[in-house]
Amino acid sequence: MADSLLQRHRSVMPTWISLYYDEPIQIVRGEGRYVFDADGHRYLDFFGGILTTMVGHAVPEVVGAIAEQAGRVIHSSTLYLIEPMVELAERLAAQSGIPNAKVFFTTSGTEANDAALLLASGYRRSNQVIAIKNSYHGRSFTQISVTGNRNWSPSSFSPLAVSWLQGGSRLRGPLAGLTDAEYLARGKADLEDVLMTTTSGDVAAIIAEPIQGVGGFCLPPDGYFGELQKILAPHGILYISDEVQTGFGRTGEHFWGYEAQGVQPDMITFAKGVGNGMALAGVIARAEIMDSLGASSISTFGGSPVAASAGVATFDYLMTHNLQRNALVRGAELRQGLEEAAANNPSIGEIRGKGLMLGVEFVEGAGMDPAPKLANEALERAKQRGLLIGKGGLFGNVLRIAPPLSVTQGEMSEALAIFKEVLGGDQA
Repeated sequence: MADSLLQRHRSVMPTWISLYYDEPIQIVRGEGRYVFDADGHRYLDFFGGILTTMVGHAVPEVVGAIAEQAGRVIHSSTLYLIEPMVELAERLAAQSGIPNAKVFFTTSGTEANDAALLLASGYRRSNQVIAIKNSYHGRSFTQISVTGNRNWSPSSFSPLAVSWLQGGSRLRGPLAGLTDAEYLARGKADLEDVLMTTTSGDVAAIIAEPIQGVGGFCLPPDGYFGELQKILAPHGILYISDEVQTGFGRTGEHFWGYEAQGVQPDMITFAKGVGNGMALAGVIARAEIMDSLGASSISTFGGSPVAASAGVATFDYLMTHNLQRNALVRGAELRQGLEEAAANNPSIGEIRGKGLMLGVEFVEGAGMDPAPKLANEALERAKQRGLLIGKGGLFGNVLRIAPPLSVTQGEMSEALAIFKEVLGGDQA
């Protein structure tokens, strides 16, 4: 069955749509933290459709909200009042930490980041933007221009004038071996130099992920971006926190990733888990920024009745079950278990991240060279043992591990038993 679908896929889908595994699978059903493929195999899902199935598969509260709303009306567009959209906006604005916040809904993180940069460029009357090396913000024409990863940037053309700050791996390159204090000092000096040499001074915004998602879960020291904001603020430069992957308690420490950075964002973009798999995303911004758009606009599908109903149910489930706390506790178990499993494997250069957002980087040689072949082999071994995880990093050599925030202690133990087999030194 899968072979037939694979051939059909290859016949009509672009070659640049990636598929995991030597033998790709079709997921046809999910329950909690488990999914089942078309051949009846069960897998423990520790990637959640790229950090998107945030509270689990087939959660009755979310499914019920979707079904109930779909039974009334599926679509109307933002030309009409949509009660669940307003309800979700109220929840997100209150939780954002942004004073006098307003919310605009989109259908993807890419579109959310597009909207944020549109608002910033209009508000500041500038198309100059600062982005971070090794970042990923989406696949649109605008977003590839602020994506600091050549694997995801197929064009050099851009509507934005982008200047780049340091970021990425601390295993190799200019950040290798730096202490947190040295990293911070170099980052501040880098920003001062960029502002003085590669911009005309009227920069619209900086856009940054608290933890780089596609980039392999790389992250700076806590407080880093807060120190950079002290340099940016006197220039009026807006701060956009891309929380597409770090939001909603995934790091365990905070609801938003920016909170560990000492930042006061002017805008937050969100997506992924907000609708637990429904096409839902958006921007939270200070009212004066959100209302500054100098033209009329709508969203045909953003914040649709069904998607917004899923968002409200997901948000309420997240808060009622204190899943941020669960991410902290289960994340600590995951990190400890990964470190123990990898202790005798010299091919693992680093385990990093926070909460239920952890990366395992594979390396080889004395120079810590990237080892994408070893990472891919580990990905395959995990699947063969019934565990689905992700992969990323600039060189494709990082395992990305991000289960639903509702993962249980028993499921974590099951996964760690598999990781012990997959990451053990004798497997390298």
